[in-house]
Amino acid sequence: MLNGKTALVTGSTSGIGLGIALSLARQGAHIVLNGFGDVEAPKAQVAALGVKVGYHGADMSKPAEIEAMMAYVNAEFGGCDILVNNAGIQHVAPVEDFPVERWDAIIAINLSSAFHTTRLALPGMKARGWGRVINLASVHGLVASAQKSAYVAAKHGLVGFTKAVALETATSQVTVNAICPGWVLTPLVQKQVDARAAADGVDDAEAKRRLLAEKQPSLQFTTPEQLGELAVFLCSDAAANVRGQAWSLDGGWTAQ
Repeated sequence: MLNGKTALVTGSTSGIGLGIALSLARQGAHIVLNGFGDVEAPKAQVAALGVKVGYHGADMSKPAEIEAMMAYVNAEFGGCDILVNNAGIQHVAPVEDFPVERWDAIIAINLSSAFHTTRLALPGMKARGWGRVINLASVHGLVASAQKSAYVAAKHGLVGFTKAVALETATSQVTVNAICPGWVLTPLVQKQVDARAAADGVDDAEAKRRLLAEKQPSLQFTTPEQLGELAVFLCSDAAANVRGQAWSLDGGWTAQ
């Protein structure tokens, strides 16, 4: 379905980003990975699906490095057809105790990076007459939780940014949408599970159940694979007129 297209997925060396990259690769898209940590293993996973795979280690808090990454995609792949803005970090603290540098980093990586990648990708998408921008927001782009002021602010901003750019591209063949996951068992969330297990004196399974029970009625984690398949749908012809949506995949979290 996506043969000949190139997808850039930020924050894609593990977790949600890698799950989305693999789903797009299964549909024939070439993949540019981005992120920290082990790079060779995720590259090999994508390459095993028979597509071309690249990698750029841009720090998503730095606009100059984002510009270099976008130039790399243009030079090596002929442009970015599918842009998945997934890179994100988290810090949990009451607002009066929130470290200023952590606030700045979360806004830069979770929100501003999507502005920089999108502004650089859109001209090529418009020129080629096709494009998909998919922003990984969160249920926290729609509702709030205590002690996550920076994350909630960034994700609400990302949903608003999605809507604005969707309106700007409404008469083009480029669509812009957001996906809003609930709890997904990523390394980021496992840290919160571990902290709860230690604080409550319970095992891993019970800590997960308690975490889910607070917010996610299904009592099931959303999986990176499910998010990847939703991204594939948003890239399909069936979704050509889905524009500016914040699509929840949250086990009923925002239905409450």
